[in-house]
Amino acid sequence: MVSEGDRAPDFTVPLAGGDGYDDVSEFTLSEAIGDGPIVLAFVPGAFTGGCTEEMCTFGSELGSFEALDASVYGVSVDLPFAQNVWIEQEGFDVPMLSDWSHEVTRTYDVVYPDMYGSIESAQRSIFVIDADGIVTYRWVREGGNPEFEPFVDDIREEVKAARR
Repeated sequence: MVSEGDRAPDFTVPLAGGDGYDDVSEFTLSEAIGDGPIVLAFVPGAFTGGCTEEMCTFGSELGSFEALDASVYGVSVDLPFAQNVWIEQEGFDVPMLSDWSHEVTRTYDVVYPDMYGSIESAQRSIFVIDADGIVTYRWVREGGNPEFEPFVDDIREEVKAARR
């Protein structure tokens, strides 16, 4: 389990940028560390109500995170092409990390094993990682409730605390 105070496990996954179906590049966490705090927002799946609400909420607040030199990334087990369609369809600007292999979800210990009784996905969870690569905040929704509870102000405060 990745806990507060741990070094964030490194990973490389496809990054869906949202500018068209094929806007896919590679994202490596260790290459992004050092530029400021990073928020990883794990969501169960694209095109679902709670996940869409969460990404749209983060998208509408993205400027306030950028003002803190923080980067926000959504993470789901969806393919990056589906994530791009989702970003475009819903109009949010949060880049999505595609954990289609489920390795990141398992490494961060946020597996939601039985989404809709059929697939393994990520539990709704938030990690804040400081510029040194240390997890300074960890929140995981327990009990499988799919709805998003808006708490972006709390996450922003955690980002402020993670700044050097």
